[in-house]
Amino acid sequence: MERGSGVLLPMAALPSPNGIGCMGASAFDFIDFLADAGQKYWQLLPLGLTGPGGTPYTSPSSFAGNPDYIDLETLVSYGLLEEDELPRRPEGTADYGFLHENRPELLRLAYKRGGEKYRAAVDEFAADKPWLENYAEFAALKEKFGGAPWYSWPEGAKRRESGALDVLRRELADDVRRHKFLQWLFFRQYTQLRRRAGEKGVLLIGDMPIYVALDSADVWAEPWYFRLDGNCAPIEAAGVPPDYFCEDGQLWGNPLYNWDAMRADGWGWWIRRMDGAARLYDAVRIDHFRALASYWAVPFGESSAKNGVWREGPGMELLGTLKNWFSGTSFIAEDLGMLTPDVHELLRASGLPGMKVLEFAFSPDAASSYLPHRYERNCVCYAGTHDNNTVLGWLDDIGPEERAFAAKYMGVSEGEGWCRAMLRTGMSSVADVFIAQMQDLLEKPADCRTNIPGTAEGNWRWRMKPGECTPALAAELLEMTKMYGRL
Repeated sequence: MERGSGVLLPMAALPSPNGIGCMGASAFDFIDFLADAGQKYWQLLPLGLTGPGGTPYTSPSSFAGNPDYIDLETLVSYGLLEEDELPRRPEGTADYGFLHENRPELLRLAYKRGGEKYRAAVDEFAADKPWLENYAEFAALKEKFGGAPWYSWPEGAKRRESGALDVLRRELADDVRRHKFLQWLFFRQYTQLRRRAGEKGVLLIGDMPIYVALDSADVWAEPWYFRLDGNCAPIEAAGVPPDYFCEDGQLWGNPLYNWDAMRADGWGWWIRRMDGAARLYDAVRIDHFRALASYWAVPFGESSAKNGVWREGPGMELLGTLKNWFSGTSFIAEDLGMLTPDVHELLRASGLPGMKVLEFAFSPDAASSYLPHRYERNCVCYAGTHDNNTVLGWLDDIGPEERAFAAKYMGVSEGEGWCRAMLRTGMSSVADVFIAQMQDLLEKPADCRTNIPGTAEGNWRWRMKPGECTPALAAELLEMTKMYGRL
């Protein structure tokens, strides 16, 4: 990737009156702010439908965009809603309850008014998206069965028996069309947003979560690509052993892949999945990269991740295929966690840039490779990721020895402060790319962090306030960007 810097800010964390951030005016304003500040990258995180607690890492589809990010005010300009129909929520933390109380009915109303008007456009949109039919049917069936997971549906729907599915398709035809319509709206707005980013010279970085949710259109439509038993339950589930994020490990519960079936198909499932990501982003961060070398498999039903075993991943066989197919897309390897020699070797063989996190650099027990003087150029440096505390929160958590070393290493002064010292340290490194969380540019405390790994509640709540991306902040960031050759 080209030397530059950027900002990590999830779409949901933008200001908006919709309950969470969306693809409205504030998203366009943020792109303008990045351009004014000399930033080349906006790291968005996944844009798919969110799972429990607002997490975008347990999405019911690897392909579908999140209708929660559709800007309702833009729908007014399309003639699909009226201004006085829009709900307004005061700015503050993300409010998913408010969102889900109001948005579904408004989107139904938008479809009622525009479904026929835009039918030809939706059909054209659907023509080159083979995933859309499965997703729309899955979403319609979820509604019919009260939100129950697909593996608890009646047998005909659960196992996609042709006779039962044909009956349901006729019954739910209008609902299926509605979900296709919503995807068309999402991608129409996102295309406009991405066009604005391109005009401003801002590249979009997204995430491809390594696993998919069990209760997803992906697993329901193509269960043979996953290690399931005869009752459609995972034989083993995904997770990670104890590490610096969580001393008990993390039990994610995602089904593991049937690598033999995927290999026999020429990695077609992964090619289709990466094609979906490449249509959205200029660069794709491969989440939990280490699982492609070896992954932690936990017997299904375990209450913790401690009793798992390491299994061999597909390695360069898969990565080489994806790099050949998507030579115009940049990749970032999220090589964090418990790293074993096979992960280091896979990163070297792939040539992908790995990640360096400054918040990990100064502990006496941390890997010395996180210290900037040990970087190679081909890496992406972060002050902290969405799974880390804010810089000020990290400062409160670390011990006196770590704090003293960090202060001495970075040359922290009272006038500059810790957030700006961390920013300067990352900016001045040889890492090709440096990414800062928006919270750290705004010097936010620990209660503004995005996510605490291993916890299910209270995450994905922080949002920027209107007006926080000031011209003064853009000018300050631009000056530092110029100083360290990242323009």
